[in-house]
Amino acid sequence: MNNSSSTQMKAVTIPEFGEAEVLRVDTVPVPAPGPGQVAIDVAYAGANFAEVLYRRGVVDVPLPFVPGIEVAGTIRAVGEGVEGLSVGQPVAALTIIDSGGYAEVVVTSADLVAPLGGLGIGMGVAAALPSNSTTAFLVLDRVARIEPGESVLVHAAAGGVGSQLGQIAHLLGAGRVVGTVGSEAKIEAARRFGYDEVILRNRTAEAGEFDIVVDMVGGPARRAGLDRLGPMGRLVVMGNASGAEDVGIPANELWFTNKTVSGFNLAAFSAAFPKETAQALRRAVAAAATGDLQIQTETLPLEQAVEAHRRIESGMTTGKLVLNVAAL
Repeated sequence: MNNSSSTQMKAVTIPEFGEAEVLRVDTVPVPAPGPGQVAIDVAYAGANFAEVLYRRGVVDVPLPFVPGIEVAGTIRAVGEGVEGLSVGQPVAALTIIDSGGYAEVVVTSADLVAPLGGLGIGMGVAAALPSNSTTAFLVLDRVARIEPGESVLVHAAAGGVGSQLGQIAHLLGAGRVVGTVGSEAKIEAARRFGYDEVILRNRTAEAGEFDIVVDMVGGPARRAGLDRLGPMGRLVVMGNASGAEDVGIPANELWFTNKTVSGFNLAAFSAAFPKETAQALRRAVAAAATGDLQIQTETLPLEQAVEAHRRIESGMTTGKLVLNVAAL
């Protein structure tokens, strides 16, 4: 949408909770930035499992709701008090606090924006950075407090976040980095994402001992990950993609084994620590610009958001799906 005076825009909305088919392209008002915010003309939006949870009603959001937790585009307008950002500037941004990225224009906190000018990163790749790559840096550095030479096990290694965790673990000095996947078909794909070894998830018990385990799968994978921790090992819980029942972890077990379990939720962290989140985002952008961080993307038009959600829910995707919004 090039007309800055337009008051209406196209967006994919969730009019009711349900399966992927409930998503629809609709016309909604163009949002305006408030103090400390920027409005962004969206070029591409990342597609994530988080948006599937919104659509299913797992996260209680007001309907109709525009999903979309990350975008890349150009700044359309800046709100009162915003410094260092200007209209027309290319940026990557987290829109995770209020969502809204599946649209021609989105508003987000200026603290959650990373400039792209002069870095040579395409908008499609940039849209894949704010959620997964930022998460990977924060989970490993801030939550797990990785030390040089430590070993790391990552469940769902071929997915969006998994594709970043293996690479970033090595960037942060990890020693052995192992990924697990749910099917043979994903092993080769995961190996391209920086893992020293990739194994089937049902063989986790054979993987040895680790200092850090990152689990976004839940269910049996969570229990298996905890069992693979060595003394002073840390399990980071950051999802439940399997939809399994919650896994109870007895506190006395942690006491007797010197293990730690931590949780990480990017939306909650971004709301509580926006400036620290922005530092991680800019770190991710810089790593992508130098080639230290590889991003594998597949692009679909925004109108095919239903198909994107189906693919994400199937568990058969590798790397990251992004939605082309500018082509509307």
